[in-house]
Amino acid sequence: MKYSELMVRWLEELGYTHCFFVAGGNSMHLLDGVRQHMTCIPVVHEVAAGIAVEYFNESGGPGRAFALVTAGPGLTNIVTALAGAYLESRECLVIGGQVKSVDLAGDDLRQRGIQEVDGRAIAAPVCVVSERIERPIGEDEFKGLVRAGTSGRPGPVFLEICLDTQGAPVEPAQLRPAGAAASNGQIKTADEPRAAADAIAALMAEAERPIWLLGGGVSRATAAELRPALRAAGVPLMTTWNAMDRLDAREPLYVGRPNTWGQRSANLLIQQADLIVALGSRLGLQQTGFNWQEFGRNAKVVQVDLDQAELTKGHPHLELGLQVDVNPLLRELVARSYPPYEDWIAYCRRVRDLLPVVEENETGPGYLDPYRFVADLSELCKGDDVIVPCSSGGAFTVTMQAFAQREGQIVITDKGLASMGYGLSGAIGAALAHPQRRTVLLEGDGGFAQNLQELATAQVNGLRLKAFVFANEGYASIRMTQRNYFGGQYLGCDTQTGLGFPDWPRLFAAFGVPTCAVAENFADDPEFRDLFDAPGPAGFIVPVDPEQTYFPKIASRVAANGSMESNPLDMMSPDLPSDISAQLLQLH
Repeated sequence: MKYSELMVRWLEELGYTHCFFVAGGNSMHLLDGVRQHMTCIPVVHEVAAGIAVEYFNESGGPGRAFALVTAGPGLTNIVTALAGAYLESRECLVIGGQVKSVDLAGDDLRQRGIQEVDGRAIAAPVCVVSERIERPIGEDEFKGLVRAGTSGRPGPVFLEICLDTQGAPVEPAQLRPAGAAASNGQIKTADEPRAAADAIAALMAEAERPIWLLGGGVSRATAAELRPALRAAGVPLMTTWNAMDRLDAREPLYVGRPNTWGQRSANLLIQQADLIVALGSRLGLQQTGFNWQEFGRNAKVVQVDLDQAELTKGHPHLELGLQVDVNPLLRELVARSYPPYEDWIAYCRRVRDLLPVVEENETGPGYLDPYRFVADLSELCKGDDVIVPCSSGGAFTVTMQAFAQREGQIVITDKGLASMGYGLSGAIGAALAHPQRRTVLLEGDGGFAQNLQELATAQVNGLRLKAFVFANEGYASIRMTQRNYFGGQYLGCDTQTGLGFPDWPRLFAAFGVPTCAVAENFADDPEFRDLFDAPGPAGFIVPVDPEQTYFPKIASRVAANGSMESNPLDMMSPDLPSDISAQLLQLH
C-alpha cells in the first residue's frame, strides 16, 4: 500500500468525508488516495478550498472536510484561509504536497525542487501545527498532529508531505499503534466548571445590572440545549458576532450584539451594566471598542476563555479571568438561582424599543437602503437557512447590525482577518455541508469580484446558494474612510477612480446562474420569491448608493493632549436627537 492511501484511511477514521482541492503534481499521490474514499470538490483557487473547509466544519454538518493543495503556490495561495481560521480559532486542516525529500533545498539554497518553498515555515505563524513529513510516520503521530487542530483552542493544521513519502510503499501493520488509539488530548475540566460557576454566582448575587455575553466558544449544541434554562435564569443576554446564531433575535432576554460596529442599543446597555460575564469570548478590540479602557466603565468584567493568553493580554481590565471550557461552565451557571433583575430587564427592553436597529441614513434615489433591505430579507429567511455575511466592508457590517437571526439558523462569518473575497467560498463550503438547506450569502461587489471564479463551483455542484451582491461600484468602507478623513480625495475605491466591475447579470449568465435585480418592494415580487425559493444557485443584484452613509458607527475624537482616540462603545455617531436623548435620560 502507498503511504498516501494509508493516510487517507486514517483521515476517514477521524471522521473526514470531504476534500476541497486544486490538483497539482506535487500532491498527485495524495489526490489519488483521496478520490477513492471521499467526496472531492475541485475549486478554481486554493484560497477558496481553505475557506470552504473552514465554513464546512464550522457549520456543523455531517462529516468533516480538509483542503488538499500542491507545493509552492498551492500553499502560498491558501495562507489567507489559514490566517482567517487561526484568528477565529476554527479547525482547518490543510494537507500540502512538497518536492521529494532528496530535492529539498536545505538551509543554504533558496530552491532546489520545482515549486519548492518552505511551506512549513510560511504557515507556522497562523497554525497550531505546521509540520513537514519527509518519511512515513506512525498512526499515533499522524492522528495526533491532525487532532491538534481541535484540542483545546482550535486552529489550523498544515501538514506538508514530500512526494516520495506520499508514494512510499508501506506495511500498514508496522505503522499501526500497538495498543489503544491515542487520546485526542481534550482538556479535562472535572471540577473546574463548578468552581468557576461558584465564583461567577457570587458576583451575580451582588449585581443589579448583569449581562451575559455569549461568545463563539459556546457551541451551537450547548446553546440549543440550554435555551430554556437560559431563559429561566432571568439574566439579560447578548452575543458576539461569532455567536450570533446562538440566540433568536426574538428571544425575550436577548438585548443585542455590542461591537465597535454594533447595535447602538446593545452598546449603550453593556456600558450601563455593573457586571459583564463574557462566556467564551476573547474580548478583542472589535468587541470592546478600540478605546478598551472605557469598556464596561461601571462594571466588573469576568472573562471565560480556554486560552490563558487571552486572559492575560491586558485588555480590557478583568475582575476575574477563568481558563475553563465554557460549555460545561454554562451548564453549571444555568443550574443556579439568581436574584430577580426585573427592573434591569424592563429597562433593557425599553431602550431596545426606543432605539431601533435600522436608523436613518442617506440613500440616493434609485438605490436601496442596505439596512432596511437586510432587515426585510431576514424576515423572508427561514429557520433552517444558513446565513453567510461576507467578512469586511459595508455589506458585512450592515448585515451584522441589521439581520434578525432566527432559532435554528446557522450564521458564519470571519471577522478577525476581515479579508475580502471570503463570502462566496465560505458559502460554498456551508452549502456543501448542508445540501438540504438554503445558503444565503450577502457580499459587496468588491469582495465578490475577488473570488467570482468560484461561481463555477456553485453551478457545477447545483448548490442551493443565493448570492446577494451589493452593487455600489466600489469599496464602500474605503470610500467612506477617504471621504471622512481625507476630504473626499478618492483613489482606487470605485469605478471613477480606477476600479473595474463586470456587468453582473451577464457575468452570472456566463456561468449558467440566473439573476434577479432587487427592487424596492422585492418581498412582494413573484420573480424574486420564485428564484429565492428555487433549487440551485442564483444571483441577486442589490443596487446600493456609492455615496451611502453607514450609521451608527464609532468615530474618533481629539483627546485632551491633541491626539486622536476612538470613542467608547456608547458614543456612536451621529449623536442621538435631543428628544431621544431626553427619553433615555428619563429612563435612566
